[in-house]
Amino acid sequence: MTTTAEPAGIITGSGTAARDNLWLHFTRHSREDTADIPVIVRGEGAYIWDDTGKRYLDGLAGLFAVQVGHGREELAEAAARQTKQLAYFPLWGHAHPPALELAERLAAASPGDLNRVFFTVSGGESVETAWKLAKQYFKLTGKPTKHKVISRALAYHGTSQGALSITGIPGAKADFEPLVPSTLRVPNTNFYRAPEHADDYEAYGRWAADQIEQAIEFEGADTVAAVFLEPVQNTGGCFVPPPGYFARVREICDKHDVLLVSDEVICAFGRVGYDFAAKRYGYQPDLITTAKGLTSGYAPLGAVLASERLMEPFAGGEATFMHGSTYGGHPVSCAVALANLDLIERENLYGHVLDKETAFRATLDRLTDLPIVGDVRGTGFFYGIELVKDKATKETFTAAESERILRGYLSNALFEGGLYCRADDRAEPVVQLSPPLICDQPQFDEMEQILREALTGAWKLL
Repeated sequence: MTTTAEPAGIITGSGTAARDNLWLHFTRHSREDTADIPVIVRGEGAYIWDDTGKRYLDGLAGLFAVQVGHGREELAEAAARQTKQLAYFPLWGHAHPPALELAERLAAASPGDLNRVFFTVSGGESVETAWKLAKQYFKLTGKPTKHKVISRALAYHGTSQGALSITGIPGAKADFEPLVPSTLRVPNTNFYRAPEHADDYEAYGRWAADQIEQAIEFEGADTVAAVFLEPVQNTGGCFVPPPGYFARVREICDKHDVLLVSDEVICAFGRVGYDFAAKRYGYQPDLITTAKGLTSGYAPLGAVLASERLMEPFAGGEATFMHGSTYGGHPVSCAVALANLDLIERENLYGHVLDKETAFRATLDRLTDLPIVGDVRGTGFFYGIELVKDKATKETFTAAESERILRGYLSNALFEGGLYCRADDRAEPVVQLSPPLICDQPQFDEMEQILREALTGAWKLL
């Protein structure tokens, strides 16, 4: 079921200024919905506190970002040191040491020859940058008609006009149409609702990848510039790629001279146990888009990592990539990113995720004894729990039921129970979990207990 409603907002707590002045993101602002708005005032480790002193487990890492947990003083200190030395200078024809050091470090860690790093402010801006770069690259290399982008159904790639055009969530787009033309959608890899090869995971992956080739051939390969794919698709609840899926996509892109963009705004920097998720799934992208975990959310920063192939037309002559922003590669943000990567490395958080992902999954799998839980899926510290009316038939909620259960009950029940996460029905109804990478079995158990109580209550409302 796809609805036009926004993700289920959490409205509890207090905050007159928020109600009267602050325009919240992705949140309804009817008076009854904004009567009491939570005000989060402090964070430490895997937990946050509101202005009444109540503690919550941060089951979403803020917004898939706070890899190292809250309250890490070394990141604040890195920001303070850089502010004292050079608080701001743009990357317009100049450089500064934090950007130089961070670009070198990202290039060294990236798969293959993704040696060119273009800094942005956010994930959506990284997606915009990658699309613009792909279009100009093909113009400079004598293929000016290659401008279209393929992405997957329900995939989220950002909210600015270009990134929103690539996004595959109809309800997120309708109010802003017409959008940028030349974007196409293909099936995602939700095996739980597989329309083909429902008994063969690998065959389903080949089928899903082959839909990309069909779309390229239907549009004409001379018109398609890039395919944008998240390694693990977020919206819909963590669709993991089937075995061989990305190998087949890479083969298709090479055959038709189409760029493969790995949108790792969520998946990079440890969410799936690697610095770059493309490494986990064994494929070589032409571009990687990042943000979020690069600074653990302590400062706004994104980046696009591009192959030497894409830099080549700009490396000589008069060609210029006419793109940038005031705060892209901000020196304070770059300094925070460097300190964040140091911390991740020092505490071996990538290894921690790989060591603990099985235990995390096993803990969430306990919830499958509940009649409302249809599927638990994901990897690393990145999971979705799909909710159903009937486990045998996989029947989902009606729009009215989703409104009543997710918004009317479940979001508030989870938050009041002490868990900050997301109940979302932009695709099928799911609860999304993406905690800080420092979490361990006590936090896994805490999540399961709060989820169990809230989901048991939700089932009674059906």
